[in-house]
Amino acid sequence: MPDTAYPVTPRNRVKRLHERGRYDHETVHAILDAAMLCHIAYVIDGQPYCTPTAFWREGSHLYWHGSSASRMLRTQKPGIPVCLTVTHLDSLVLARCGFNHSVDYRSAMCFGTAHIVDDLDEKSRALDIMIDRFYPGRNAELRPSTTQELKATMVIGMTIEEASGKIRAKGVGDEEEDYALPIYAARFPVTQVIGAAEPCPRMPEGVPYPPGLAGFTPGRRLDEIMSESYRTTYGTGHGDD
Repeated sequence: MPDTAYPVTPRNRVKRLHERGRYDHETVHAILDAAMLCHIAYVIDGQPYCTPTAFWREGSHLYWHGSSASRMLRTQKPGIPVCLTVTHLDSLVLARCGFNHSVDYRSAMCFGTAHIVDDLDEKSRALDIMIDRFYPGRNAELRPSTTQELKATMVIGMTIEEASGKIRAKGVGDEEEDYALPIYAARFPVTQVIGAAEPCPRMPEGVPYPPGLAGFTPGRRLDEIMSESYRTTYGTGHGDD
């Protein structure tokens, strides 16, 4: 029977407000799959860095890419420990005292060792699937990447060794005796939404809107679109059992 949760160790255990911690694959992967951007933390010669970049998941593996000249990617080439994080800000929470002001959020923290994807065919496949992961079916509509473009791009992979999710979704949480105070308290939902498409002015006339972008309608939440795109590309529950 496959494992359904990441091991809990001193490295990934949620220490503060541990009841918000989640280690099951389903929850951690859902947080990852609803995002397009992550932050990757690593150390170069004793100096910590944290780099934002696009990423995608295949089962228990995470991938990201960038220029072959990137300091981050060149440093990770031989294999170094990294910490990849994702955060969704879901609401601002105003309470009746400063201490209880908070935010509702979903976050995931993944640990592993970064390694370069060297094989040209594997790199090409990874970059193709990256496009389809975000925009289902789009890669089949594009011209193939040239050898030079592939050489100029570096792909990094990481097996998730340990991971944890952390979720706050309680809204206002005041001390019981404070609820009667005449102080305004509220939860302000926060969402990132898609705007109307702005077609390239140099696009030839008559080019149809791709069917794979049907979910990219103005006003829809980005996290919902990303989750939907992931399921379309990989199928429901991919890598979660």
